[in-house]
Amino acid sequence: MTDHPPPVPVREPAWQVQSLLLAYPDEHFAGHARLARRAASVLPEPVATPLRRFLDHVAAVGTEELAAEYVSVFDHRKRCCPFLTYYAYGDTRKRGVALLRLKQTYAAAGLRPADDELPDHLAVVLEFAAAEPVPGRRLLLEHRAGLELLRLALRDASAPWTHVLDSVSATLPPLAGDEREAVARLAAQGPPEEQVGLAPFAPLSHRPDPVGGHR
Repeated sequence: MTDHPPPVPVREPAWQVQSLLLAYPDEHFAGHARLARRAASVLPEPVATPLRRFLDHVAAVGTEELAAEYVSVFDHRKRCCPFLTYYAYGDTRKRGVALLRLKQTYAAAGLRPADDELPDHLAVVLEFAAAEPVPGRRLLLEHRAGLELLRLALRDASAPWTHVLDSVSATLPPLAGDEREAVARLAAQGPPEEQVGLAPFAPLSHRPDPVGGHR
């Protein structure tokens, strides 16, 4: 990882392809993988190398098996939750407020996620960051602790999406002291457990298309 984030012309296509690769592997995924392979050829190595590792796995197992892996990892492992506000707020009223803030941020930029997707899915946040890099990067940094905890959980699960998260982290500055402490605290304590206050945000699909559509 470099000491400074890659320049904007590098981050934007990186975030776009990372978003595509974190979406549920549907009938369009093979095309997304080809696009990601082409993009990786012009990205700096700390960003591109993890993407190539993921794409090599995709080529080895095929889309159908990858889709089964996706369900096993993201739908059946609570620690591998792709919804970033979950790590800070759990299923609490505060998370409902955070989701509303995200929707308002997207709306202010003229973007609107589909009604059947949560705005804090990492694929959605990355898609937004690719289109609106300044507020998008701010959101990624705001949720950096959760993003890093997801990356560690994926690594513990030996999930291929670990490589995509490694690529995402390579587009951001190194963790500062406070961020490292936040990751350690989340890992030790887990998110809050209050189970109320999310309506009308749940239940929704755990396989959203990122902003702009990927089906």
